[in-house]
Amino acid sequence: MASNQVPERLVKAPGLHSPHHIVTSGSSKLPPTVPKPPTVGLVLTGGGSRAAYQVGVLRAIADLLPLSRNPFQVIVGTSAGAVAASVLAAGGDHWRSAVEGLEHVWTNLRSEHVFRVDAAKMVRGALQWVLALTSGGLAMSPPKSLLDNTPLRELLDMHVDCRGIRRNIARGHLRALALCTTSYASGHSVIFYDAIEGITDWNRAQRLGRRTKLTAEHLMASAAIPLLFPPVKLGGAYFGDGAMRQHNPLSPALHFGADRLLIIGVRAKRAAGIETNLLHASMPTPGEIFGYMLDSLFTEQIYGDLEQVERINQLVQDAPSAARDLRHVDMLMLAPSHDPREIVATHMADMPLGLRTLLRVMGGRNRSGHQLASYLTFESGYTHDLIKLGYRDAMNARSALVPFLTGEALPPAMIEKTSLPGSERGRPEVLSPSGTDCATAV
Repeated sequence: MASNQVPERLVKAPGLHSPHHIVTSGSSKLPPTVPKPPTVGLVLTGGGSRAAYQVGVLRAIADLLPLSRNPFQVIVGTSAGAVAASVLAAGGDHWRSAVEGLEHVWTNLRSEHVFRVDAAKMVRGALQWVLALTSGGLAMSPPKSLLDNTPLRELLDMHVDCRGIRRNIARGHLRALALCTTSYASGHSVIFYDAIEGITDWNRAQRLGRRTKLTAEHLMASAAIPLLFPPVKLGGAYFGDGAMRQHNPLSPALHFGADRLLIIGVRAKRAAGIETNLLHASMPTPGEIFGYMLDSLFTEQIYGDLEQVERINQLVQDAPSAARDLRHVDMLMLAPSHDPREIVATHMADMPLGLRTLLRVMGGRNRSGHQLASYLTFESGYTHDLIKLGYRDAMNARSALVPFLTGEALPPAMIEKTSLPGSERGRPEVLSPSGTDCATAV
């Protein structure tokens, strides 16, 4: 992301974008025809149980636009975000009902609905790891994963109608849906998608897009967090969580023709560290380190890509004659106003015994270990609080959110730039949940 080279993915594809979204060299004349409304894309990042926050934001949007059909013609999901993306795409003809269904599932969720949590099974799995390591794999082979996510597959079969995705694309309710995965065979980021006719596959450095009939297996692959959940075989190769090699998470939505992107993240501003008391820093435990790894896995790439697109937008604005094949893309990102680590701390006692035991063994039960717990706790009390937080944040941002989604002119608050102490110059600004100013992503 440090390179200043113009990325190939931002070159305008002929016929996909309406002319009024291409910045030209200083013309003040109005276009001869009424411009088409912008194509709004939704990008749902990964985040384990933190994805409940995204559901709250979506519920607020449904309430803010009660008479609107699906406001997102392009939907891209990764990991847990892929599940919500698929539900929205499959229910695009009844968008509000699809959001309500998501909210119902997440509000009543339990860890046992996502992975097996009985203590005996977790202990057996841990012992299998120990025996495999101590014997060099001679006495016993290691398990496929730390957790068994068979219940998740059963949940998806019950609540995601993958046939509805193709139906809604054919009926014009949806332009494209993309589910992001990582190939263990090639190490490439592979985006499986279904879309309208005219959109073609792509091959870029370390990433490619393949049109296919999307199924629950693609969802399981996108959400297969490394080590925690087993890889999923698609065709003749194994795939895992899409966030692993996803260096350009905004790319699929841009390829599908989106010129406005709403990104819903799961990390609170500045909440990336694992140590809360720098004056008394101690050696991080394996649980703390794994929590930090998950946080980086699900979040870092999105901020890096925001920086890249922001640089392209600046180039289009400052040197339009040199950027005639590029287009400006409006971006709005919502992220939690309250740290999920602090929220999960009030729900640790709600965890099933097996999960609490696992976190204790890994050193993820104390304050600094709440990072890991905030991604693995699927108990309804915690997810309900995240849904409420997402709803409140989106409602507080409604003065910018509504015009952004409906194609109206954007308010000054979304253009205004501010800086936070210690922030890097040039980092992209994202709308703060207060809806009154912009805050630098850190």
